Amino acid sequence: MMITKSFLQKHIDNFPDEFTIEELIERFIFIDKLEKRIEKSNRNDTISEEELENEMQQWFK
Repeated sequence: MMITKSFLQKHIDNFPDEFTIEELIERFIFIDKLEKRIEKSNRNDTISEEELENEMQQWFK
């Protein structure tokens, strides 16, 4: 995803008045991941609940 000034401004306006550079980076990483997931959802590029449950079962084996 390409980052624009307007994207940064939109999200920085929602930040607290003071924050660390680490918090800034973490928040933008989170926002980037969230936006990518929303795009996938909008394209119906998702898995069913059953598929998710099967995948999660594999994680804990």
